[in-house]
Amino acid sequence: MDGWMEGKSAGRERLALHGSQADERGTAYPEKPRELPEFRIPPCNQTWSSRDQGRGVGAQWVSEKNCLQDISDQMAQRQTLPSPGSCLDTASCISLAPRSCFSTIYAWDGACAWIPCNYRIPGKENILNHLTLYHNPYYNTTTKDFEGAVLYSNQKAEEFPPYQERVQFLGNEKGNCTLYINPVKVSDSGQLGLRIMTVGPEKWMESIGLNVSEKAPPPHIQLPPEIQELQEVTVTCSLNFACFGYQIHLQWSLEEPAVNATTLAPKTPPTTHITLTTKTISSQSNLMFQPQWTHHGKNLTCQLWDPTKQHILSEKTVQLDVKHLPKLKIQVLPQEATVMEGASVTMECQVISSNPQYWRISWLKNGNLLPGTKNVLSLPEVTRDMSGKYQCEALNVLGTGKSEGVDLQVLHAPEPSRVQLSPSTVQEGNQVKLTCVSRANPPPTNYTWYYNGIEMPGWTNQNFQIPEALLRHAGRYSCLAENSLGLGQVGQEAELDVQYPPKEVTTVIQNPVPIREGDSVTLLCTYNSSNPRVTRYEWDTVGSRVLPAGLTIQNVAWDTGPVKCAACNQWCFWSPPVNLDVQYAPKDVRVLISPRTEIYSGHRVLLQCDFSSSHPADIHFFWKKNGVFLEEGKDLSFDSISPEDAGSYNCLVNNSIGQTESKAWAVQVLYAPRRLHVSVSPKDGVIEGGEAVLTCESDANPPISHYAWFDWNNQDLHHYNQMLRLNPVKVQQSGAYWCQGTNRLGRSQSPPSTLTVYYSAATISRRAALGVGFCLAVFLLAIWGVKLQRSWKRIQSQQRLQENSSGQSFFVRNIKARRTPQAEGPHSLGCYNPVMEDAVSYAALRFPPGETDSPRLGDAGTSEMQGLSPNRDDTVTYSVVQKSQLGDYENVTPSVLEDEGIHYSELVHFGAGERPLAQEGVEYVILKH
Repeated sequence: MDGWMEGKSAGRERLALHGSQADERGTAYPEKPRELPEFRIPPCNQTWSSRDQGRGVGAQWVSEKNCLQDISDQMAQRQTLPSPGSCLDTASCISLAPRSCFSTIYAWDGACAWIPCNYRIPGKENILNHLTLYHNPYYNTTTKDFEGAVLYSNQKAEEFPPYQERVQFLGNEKGNCTLYINPVKVSDSGQLGLRIMTVGPEKWMESIGLNVSEKAPPPHIQLPPEIQELQEVTVTCSLNFACFGYQIHLQWSLEEPAVNATTLAPKTPPTTHITLTTKTISSQSNLMFQPQWTHHGKNLTCQLWDPTKQHILSEKTVQLDVKHLPKLKIQVLPQEATVMEGASVTMECQVISSNPQYWRISWLKNGNLLPGTKNVLSLPEVTRDMSGKYQCEALNVLGTGKSEGVDLQVLHAPEPSRVQLSPSTVQEGNQVKLTCVSRANPPPTNYTWYYNGIEMPGWTNQNFQIPEALLRHAGRYSCLAENSLGLGQVGQEAELDVQYPPKEVTTVIQNPVPIREGDSVTLLCTYNSSNPRVTRYEWDTVGSRVLPAGLTIQNVAWDTGPVKCAACNQWCFWSPPVNLDVQYAPKDVRVLISPRTEIYSGHRVLLQCDFSSSHPADIHFFWKKNGVFLEEGKDLSFDSISPEDAGSYNCLVNNSIGQTESKAWAVQVLYAPRRLHVSVSPKDGVIEGGEAVLTCESDANPPISHYAWFDWNNQDLHHYNQMLRLNPVKVQQSGAYWCQGTNRLGRSQSPPSTLTVYYSAATISRRAALGVGFCLAVFLLAIWGVKLQRSWKRIQSQQRLQENSSGQSFFVRNIKARRTPQAEGPHSLGCYNPVMEDAVSYAALRFPPGETDSPRLGDAGTSEMQGLSPNRDDTVTYSVVQKSQLGDYENVTPSVLEDEGIHYSELVHFGAGERPLAQEGVEYVILKH
């Protein structure tokens, strides 16, 4: 059932309530009729038709087999339909009772009714507010509301009392609106209407039928479409009723079969399953069993049992139709089915049961089909060949049914006997069984045996055995059988053939001895006798060429083991193994070293030469180092091994066959760094600005892992690579260098090596120019100072001469101070050689008065200045600045040793009077270099 939603707009989602049970009709009452803008499909197997929309009467649900097809037909006729919503749209559905194609709940007087109900209200603001359950409601068009007997209602909004008389509310405000009526009465039959209202304007009215009978209705038994014997089937007993407040149980019973005592034996005991959901309200029991053909036509009953009152409420009975093959039985005359040869026998095939009906009967003997299709088989004069197992069979649509077999026995005396050998061909030493075979009924009770036509006394059994067959047992065997009806006859003889493998098999070596490794060896296989004859030979070695009765081993290996052969007929017999005794050079020569761990310089080391085998055993040992013969002997000992002993060692072992050399064993001696020295590149010196590479070369094992560099002042240069690269090199870096090397065994250092750095031509020119300029400047300043001094002295002398009429002369000497050499380090270079100091040589030369000079002041008492030329100096000061040279710069010796000096002279004028203003200067300056 569906209700119509009263909403604010036609475009909102609809909410619907669903009913149950397909055999009743329910009615939904809309608040007001409307046309919906969309079409929804009602639940399966239902359709609806509109009734009096103008009066507000809702849609009526009608049970159909295929409601979807009906709705499709209606869609073709009209585009829109009245709005009973669709319970298939679970997003906007309210379901009252199961979501199936049923609209009625069944119960009986005194039982209870459980009405499952779910609702879903779109929109968060809409919640369930009022719920009312009516009995037989109707719509009052005057009041525009529903009226009827109220079974349950909440008086206050959102408060739902749990009980109201017989009705219990089991739902909540979160989607469950389930109701429960206990007990129900016959007068409760009719329509139940559920009125639901939300806080908003949405309202629903949903109805469902309630059918309460006076007695419990019978259950329904559902059988499979076809039941066949021995095939497992499931039978269902169901009842359209379920209520938690009322306990019921469905139980089974089967009428006893008449043919035998077979009873119902289900694999799983049946139980009652109760289903109470919004999709199903039912009670169900499933019975699983394998029906027998004897169950055909028997009654199967399902009973509704009340466990509380211990009585049957109702029951349902069906008759089983079990399909099965024809069931047959043979009636034979005489009954024992044992007759003398020539008598008559009659057999009748009786059909006990067949579902469906059979249509043909056939006879079989020992599984083979006999001619004829009658149900009676007559044998007027039986012979011994008619003995056997007889059966009859009948055919229906399911297949063929067979009766149990009847064994017909025809009595007669033994037939001619024959001997059966097992095995027919026996190997010497094996067991053989002999059996006397003679057809007789009853079976023979006595036997007589013959060997090569001669009776064997004492052998009276049908079988006898020879535990170990020998050549003397070979021959012809026969027998005679006897039963209670008489003697038989001696039949065909059997010949026993005792066979054996080849005897006295031997392996013979054809080569002369001794045999050396790599030789070609030929062997022959011989034997004494064989039954049957020898057909092939086998050898237990590989890699050889097999001849008809021999074997050739090309390039025989040193470790070739014993060889044996087998001569074969039906069986193979092996010869004793033959040892080839192959001689060979020593094998697996190897070097053993002690200790096997790391070898340190100064420790004791022992090398031993070892091998695995040698034939012959007379051997000699030799040692080689780096491919050169060292000495003879098995052991090579080093009491104190040195690094020079390291190398590749091989040991050699030889005998009369040959010599074998071991793999090279590399002996590594570990020692601390030694023989460190610094190599300078370039070794003859480097011009400043170039590149100098210093390499720390050493001898160490393991190799040096850490280097350190130091200069002539033992100052750590903080450089840790093997090579010290100076680029660009400076003159100040000239000097002695040494390195230090370290490995995990120790540390060592090198002696110092000298790095010589020369001035470049540009530096020499620049410094020479600076020196000459500096010397010239000093010289000019000195001359200028001397001139000033002389000028001042002349003025003073003139003043004193003017003051003292007699006049006095004096001598002025230019004293040159000794130059202090510049301080320098051991590596400094330049124009100054630190070996020699600069020297200043000076002297004062005073000229006495000559004939041409004026008399001295002290001698004549007259002025010295009288008669003197004004342009003539009276005193010459001669000075030499001299520098002894060892070379132009360090480590460079000049080819010619000569003095370097500055020569100058000065003329001092004596005399009274004013000195004429003449230009004073350096007469000459000589710079020797």
